[in-house]
Amino acid sequence: MMTENPDKLNNQAILLASDGAYNEAIACFKRALVIQKENYLLWFNLGVTYRDAGELHDAKRALAMAYQIAPDKPDVAETYATIALMLKQLQEVKRICEDGLDYNPLNVQLWNLMGVADFQMEDFEEAAEFFEQAVSINPYYLDALYNLRDTYSVLKNKNGEAECDAKIRELEK
Repeated sequence: MMTENPDKLNNQAILLASDGAYNEAIACFKRALVIQKENYLLWFNLGVTYRDAGELHDAKRALAMAYQIAPDKPDVAETYATIALMLKQLQEVKRICEDGLDYNPLNVQLWNLMGVADFQMEDFEEAAEFFEQAVSINPYYLDALYNLRDTYSVLKNKNGEAECDAKIRELEK
């Protein structure tokens, strides 16, 4: 009798998901997780597949498991926080990002996501600080530059807005 191999199931599931066969992919990940419940990558890939299938609540549950196992992995924290953002769970986004930044203080995506959450909560001053932090770590990070420009615009900071515009134009050449 052949025993199922989690790595093979993971690879098979990724191929299925890339073909849009999400239900089959999810079934593969679940079979692999029966064998290796503590494999963060299986939980992560399951979460991403649920996300791609439009099942955001299931995606969040799977990513929460991945994050519990491997909170130090930047892609896990970023994806988990992004799903929470998609679900408009803004306090949750901030909690995940703050935790993630304890492990990776230079993670520009997490700084940016914190800013997006604050922006959506209309805390524009704090949002600007988070976007500024992201841009100070990586001056070429366009998402944060656009977000910072928009935040400066709301705050009526014309100089800051103009600086961001100039930097964006320079980077888009």
